[in-house]
Amino acid sequence: MDIKNSKIDLINPNSIGVVFEAGKHKGQSVIWIRFEKDMKLVAQLKNMLPMRWSQSHKYWYMLNNKSNRNRIGWESNVVGDEVLNKIGEVNKAEFTKFQNLLELKSYSPNTKRTYSTEFAQFLGVLKNVSVSQITPERLQSYFLYCVQDLKLSENTIHSRINAIKFYFEQVLHKDKMFFDIPRPKKPFQLPKALSMNEVRKIIEITQNSKHKLILKLCYGMGLRVSELVNLKMEHIDSQNKIVLIKNAKGKKDRMVKLPDSVLEEMRQYYLEYRPEDYLFEGKNGGQFSVRSVQLVFKNAMKKAGIKKTIGIHGLRHSYATHLLEMGTDISLIQKLLGHKDIKTTLINTQVTDKSITKIKSPLDNL
Repeated sequence: MDIKNSKIDLINPNSIGVVFEAGKHKGQSVIWIRFEKDMKLVAQLKNMLPMRWSQSHKYWYMLNNKSNRNRIGWESNVVGDEVLNKIGEVNKAEFTKFQNLLELKSYSPNTKRTYSTEFAQFLGVLKNVSVSQITPERLQSYFLYCVQDLKLSENTIHSRINAIKFYFEQVLHKDKMFFDIPRPKKPFQLPKALSMNEVRKIIEITQNSKHKLILKLCYGMGLRVSELVNLKMEHIDSQNKIVLIKNAKGKKDRMVKLPDSVLEEMRQYYLEYRPEDYLFEGKNGGQFSVRSVQLVFKNAMKKAGIKKTIGIHGLRHSYATHLLEMGTDISLIQKLLGHKDIKTTLINTQVTDKSITKIKSPLDNL
């Protein structure tokens, strides 16, 4: 059996006599890889997995991280062991109910992770006090503790309030007025963007053909980094120059225009890298990680000598801003970005560099 071309066998490892087990090795979380001694199987697995040999345990293993869990079809850990261990026995069943309902409601992975982490932090503070018996007064005291003692940011407090509201309103079916917590006012900050010249510099300074294409598509189609790494070969219609962004934020599909200038570059990229499923794949197969894309952008910024404090999401804001500067209708920009509310698009494109420079100060007329 050619395991290298049979990814489903790793997701159903019993079909090839392989067992994956979570464990600890030298203080690290690992995945043990157990199978009958077979040198041919070892060679095939090593082509697919970043395996290492443990001399002390006499087993193969790999690090228990998101990338490796994806390779073998394991669900990603939503909440880390350190946080889970702080939850008292009295509340573990409630935490399970909380996570199950998030799953049933098909919340996005990011929302499930955020809500679960914030709710687990709350349960950790309660220790062995039952969360289902918490009074509105106790909740207010807790959020005061978050503000005054923990000094959490406004955004973190909003996330924690939302998670706890979800438990009381959706899991326990409490009335929506069960507790009235004043929410801290979020600071209004303009989205950070780059000028067209700065975007040009970071693309030109990037020599690696794969990394250059990543930056070009992220900016050229206004993609979120999660949308970029989820792009599959089947989503790209090069003949009609259309790309399907599948199951994006809010579980919405949308179509975007493939930039004319990257067509030949994409063909050359395909011939060089031969991606099988995802457009951008890691060295051992599977989708390129979000963290890797972020590092590509960070390194390009550093090489280009751009000192702005901005992440790769800034390329998406730059795309929207530059479209507006080019005279593109705001409602079309909204569709291209996949925004449900045009107010979000207006924030993304609120003030452009060019619109500011065209303003003449009344001082100049004195």
